Amino acid sequence: MAEDFILDTDDLQRRMDGTMNNLRTEFASLRTGRASASMLEPVQVEAYGQMTPINQVGTVNVPEPRMVTINVWDKGLVNKVEKAIRESGLGINPQMNGTIIMLPIPELNEERRRELTKVAGQYAEHARVSIRNVRRDGMDQIKKAADGMAEDDRKLWEAEVQEMTDKYIKSVDDALEHKQAEIMQV
Repeated sequence: MAEDFILDTDDLQRRMDGTMNNLRTEFASLRTGRASASMLEPVQVEAYGQMTPINQVGTVNVPEPRMVTINVWDKGLVNKVEKAIRESGLGINPQMNGTIIMLPIPELNEERRRELTKVAGQYAEHARVSIRNVRRDGMDQIKKAADGMAEDDRKLWEAEVQEMTDKYIKSVDDALEHKQAEIMQV
């Protein structure tokens, strides 16, 4: 049985990829002082009796580096979209112009930049922990099958899982370094 052991590395890789995608989404929601449509992704609006992402009630554009505009399709939702942005904690003050909501992105001060780099670090640490948990699951599968498995085979599987883990941890570290540099850039 153990000689026929095949570790589902595709499953491990898929789970680690999921962690990386989640990290990218979390990083995109961090404001860098530069306008980006993705900064509105976490904001939900109460529309038609349910919570809806902003990009499903209007067109989000970035016409210039410090401005995001939302062209709300339904006139009746303009005030709800504005209220959702005000209450989102993004620290942005929406300005109304008919059905268009303009979001001027203020400069980040040094203190706020440092806070954001710490938050980015926390997101990265959660991603590392998640990747290590996937590694542990893979190692547990190998251990369970270790009875009757050749020592060399076991070591080969463990090395493969460790190599995959190291690759993903490095990706997390690289992404964090890039995001922190982006945040600190004035």
